Amino acid sequence: MFFEWVGIIVCIWIAIFFYMTLMNDCDMQLAFYEKFGKSPDSLKGKVVLITGASSGIGEHTAYALAKSGVKLALTARRQNELLRVKRKCIEVSDGLLTESDVLVIIVDILDFWEHDDILQLTLDQFGRIDIVLNNAGRSQRALFEDIDLEVDQEMFNLNVFAVVHMTRRAMEYFNERKCGHVAVVSSIAGILGIPNSASYTASKHALHGYYNCLRTEKIGTNINVTILCPGPTFTNFLQESFTGEPKEKYNICQKPTDKCMTAERCGYLIAVALANETAESWMVIPPMLTMTYLWFYFPSLFLWALNSKAGRDWIFKKRDHK
Repeated sequence: MFFEWVGIIVCIWIAIFFYMTLMNDCDMQLAFYEKFGKSPDSLKGKVVLITGASSGIGEHTAYALAKSGVKLALTARRQNELLRVKRKCIEVSDGLLTESDVLVIIVDILDFWEHDDILQLTLDQFGRIDIVLNNAGRSQRALFEDIDLEVDQEMFNLNVFAVVHMTRRAMEYFNERKCGHVAVVSSIAGILGIPNSASYTASKHALHGYYNCLRTEKIGTNINVTILCPGPTFTNFLQESFTGEPKEKYNICQKPTDKCMTAERCGYLIAVALANETAESWMVIPPMLTMTYLWFYFPSLFLWALNSKAGRDWIFKKRDHK
């Protein structure tokens, strides 16, 4: 009788858990922290360096942090767009930030030799760095067999090696300071085997490998490591995406009918994750959140469900935000 009751309780718990994944747009831990944990306001006065801050998730994370009075160092290639983001950060801060509290650094993150300068300019302006958020990157659309090797190399240079190099430079500072927080914007593609995006998916899986190893090495220290995994989000990501051909852009805009999280919501959830120093956080609308949990905890069951034309059509449909 005892084991029967244990089985019933476990089944009820699993049912409730998966029901909750259909009601939330982030993983259960992050949903809990949003309601009961530290708010982004707890980061007030901190200094956060964000790469790729001129648009999309980086831009809206900057706004979410600015509203809480976080001092910002923003990097990107496009000066006009970055200055626009700076002006809005000051505006949405409602008096918490001034001109000197938002630093703009015009740089191509692929210029690895500039990474030390980015950190030094931030230190010169604010005297310290509390969080480095590696956000710069690009997506991709192409079938596995149609991808030129040069595209793989370009993708890894931007999405992986630039991030790893920037993180190592930041770690030198945090190790000397004996505290700090490094974070990276990965993707749900870093967890799932996303179709039609092999190079992008592989690059995000690589980030998980690097950052999970770094986190393990820093257990017991005051240095935190966070992996952030957004799902489909309304940004200009698709326009700038790689294809299977070198130097080619996908150049297709998202549609208002696409089922995506807003960049504003994603940026806020990232701010919550940073405030609560999570190890890994997922920001993805249902039913993709449920799908991610199924893949993560029941991979054999998930693959069995996809082993049909209906299953394959479904995941391609979700990949295209339908």
